Amino acid sequence: MKPPAEVAVDFGTTDPDASFDFEHVPYPTGHHHHHQHHWSLSNREEELPLHYMSEEKARRRVVKGPIGPAGMGGEDHVHSQKEQYGDYYDDQGKDVYNKIRPGDARLGSGRLPQRPLPPPTSLREFFFQNLEHIPPVIYTLLSCWTRFHKIGASNIVVWDEAHFGKFGSHYLKREFYFDVHPPLGKMLVGLAGLLSGYDGSFEFKSGEVYPDTVPFVAMRVMLARFGVGMVPLAWYTAVELGMSQWACHLTAMMVLLDVGWLCISRFILLDSMLLFFTFLTVFCLTKFHNQQYRSFSEDWWVWLFLTGVSIGAVTSVKMIGLFVTALVGLYTIEDLWEKFGDTKMSVRDQARHWGARILCLIIVPILVFMASFKIHFMVLNHSGPGDAQMSSLFQANLEGNDFSKNPLEIAYGSKITLKNMGWGGGLLHSHVQTYPVGSNQQQVTCYHYKDNNNEWTVLPRWDEPEYNPNGEMKYLKHNDVIRLRHVPTTRNLHSHTVVAPVSKLNYEVSCYGNETIGDNHDYWQVEVVDDIKRAKVDRIHSLTTRLRFRHKQLGCYLRAANAILPQWGFKQVEVSCDKENNPGDTHTYWNVESHWNDRLPAGDTKFYRSPFLRDFWHLNVAMMTSNNALVPDPDKEDILASKPFDWPLLHLGLRMCGWGDTQIKYYLMGTPVIWWGSTVSLGVALVTLGVYLLRAQRKYVDMDAREWDHFLYVGKIAFVGWVLHFVPFLIMGRVTYLHHYLPTLYFAVLMLSHVLDHFIFSSKRYTTQTKAIVFGILSSILLFTFWWFKGVAFGIEGPIGEHKGLLWRKSWNIYN
Repeated sequence: MKPPAEVAVDFGTTDPDASFDFEHVPYPTGHHHHHQHHWSLSNREEELPLHYMSEEKARRRVVKGPIGPAGMGGEDHVHSQKEQYGDYYDDQGKDVYNKIRPGDARLGSGRLPQRPLPPPTSLREFFFQNLEHIPPVIYTLLSCWTRFHKIGASNIVVWDEAHFGKFGSHYLKREFYFDVHPPLGKMLVGLAGLLSGYDGSFEFKSGEVYPDTVPFVAMRVMLARFGVGMVPLAWYTAVELGMSQWACHLTAMMVLLDVGWLCISRFILLDSMLLFFTFLTVFCLTKFHNQQYRSFSEDWWVWLFLTGVSIGAVTSVKMIGLFVTALVGLYTIEDLWEKFGDTKMSVRDQARHWGARILCLIIVPILVFMASFKIHFMVLNHSGPGDAQMSSLFQANLEGNDFSKNPLEIAYGSKITLKNMGWGGGLLHSHVQTYPVGSNQQQVTCYHYKDNNNEWTVLPRWDEPEYNPNGEMKYLKHNDVIRLRHVPTTRNLHSHTVVAPVSKLNYEVSCYGNETIGDNHDYWQVEVVDDIKRAKVDRIHSLTTRLRFRHKQLGCYLRAANAILPQWGFKQVEVSCDKENNPGDTHTYWNVESHWNDRLPAGDTKFYRSPFLRDFWHLNVAMMTSNNALVPDPDKEDILASKPFDWPLLHLGLRMCGWGDTQIKYYLMGTPVIWWGSTVSLGVALVTLGVYLLRAQRKYVDMDAREWDHFLYVGKIAFVGWVLHFVPFLIMGRVTYLHHYLPTLYFAVLMLSHVLDHFIFSSKRYTTQTKAIVFGILSSILLFTFWWFKGVAFGIEGPIGEHKGLLWRKSWNIYN
């Protein structure tokens, strides 16, 4: 009778000529009828052969054996394990004492494959099988305490709660708004408000006291749960990176006890979500890495897919998520390059690997990202403060605007607004202020908000009969030459050979004259590009007809290309006259947006439809354009801003609220030993790598192949992740703040754990007692510094001068 599959019995080889790596051991006398059986190998000596045990006891004993061939029994069992783990466990028909062969290079890093455990037969066995999950559970409970403790102590709008709380209100009121960040995080803020019973009526003005009708504490708690989730993710990521238990504990403790991560997680902000999804992406990547020994298995697909979903989620909160996306991309390129060099892998398998990455790491994230915008558009279906950032057709689909009253056909005498059709374009605008340079005539700009300074009247040329409101209706057509008169100031849209203030190669556009005074430099020829809804264009329609305005005298084209005027132009978009006739330049395209003419019938709103992909692309370009425009203002000092080089060594913190004696004060900074230690570890790791490479060139062998692969793998995840998150801030022109470093810090923390693990906790030079002492010292330092600085995150009450010892660096503006 064939023994059950669970019983670890090896029937040996039937080949009499088979060679063995070990000498034959005679079997005990009295058991000759079992001379075909080997005893199962185990990490400890068995009292009796397994065939003397009951089936249940034997099954429980076997799972405690080593992973790999030495812990298996029976030819069927070997085949089943080979099927599950691939060539990594292939014994090639040799004796079970044969050592595990070196596997794929990917197996030389990360966590070694874990053999699945059988279902537990008792609560005690279940407990011991899951002992590894006890520490993260404890750390998670501690994280709940730190994140939720005194979370409602300050009842005022703190720092950027003024922005993101307001955006959450827009979701609850379903009003369209505009922001430089993608919508997922702000939708979650709105969801937190909805679940808390908030009605969206509060304006979230900075420093204002929350009224009783706003459940701000519940909203903060809901969003702080993302901060709670960072701690177990850090633990399990360290485990999947193959770190020792000591290093895993230190990693979780640093994430738990950093006051920067703690402080930013306790308010109605996007940063806790950004950090959580960044941590989640790294965790899913490490899980996927550890499934590489059995490609295309169920777990392999699950973790590859979840990595893609995490990428989509983190980029849908903030575009900074593209940095961790780049880390996954570089890992994937290296992985596929190694597979390309594997000559034993078939072309079909190569193609499957490429296809899987394209599907899960490109298509899936894009779909998640686009889905967040689709939901964003579906929820915000009412007219709101951000309408002007979108195309006119998109606005026509919003409830509450006046486009349903727009007559379709434009006629002379019509009052209109003109929308620039370049990505992120605004409305043609003028105001009474004049240019301080150039012609000193009235400014013309592009403005992204609706007011009556955007209104213009279509009129005939000066040498034609004056417009008669009671005369025959004359419709606007292709190649008509017109004047555009600014309604509030009665001046005419004008251009001349004066150089534009910002775009020096173009001509200045201004407003000149009045209702009776003007010249031929007020003439603009209307050129129809096309119509989105009609193939043949006879009369120009509002919303759908795309136009260009060519200056009749100079031959240049009216253009607004996101060049920003200085403070004297209120940071609005410059409008100029482009001498280059580029028919494909969408910044020279305009459409009539709002249209008023009492002599014409109202249009049919069913005529107006805007495709999702166009709206999606338009909004993303507008977001990037606005984000790039967030440059430091040389005329205005921003006391909260900081430079990227200020962050790694914690040169400067950030006051998150007022600093009065009666206010609860929050100071965004990190736990010093974590920030300083993690920054130093980056340099230590680079020096260590250089020393190892130099020694290897001299034929010294410091590590075996697995140790070297593991050292490089964890180092690349940590260091490349840090570089990808830090260097972009050095080259971007936008204003930066300390909280921009918080995702970057995670990779520095992983590097610190890796360096400590490499030199101390995984080193064979030190005893367990020595490692325990070092761990105790490091843990004590972390706890002490956290307790010393906990007030900056939990809130500092009373006069700041009464709190001594917080100025560890003179550059911190805590006391002044």
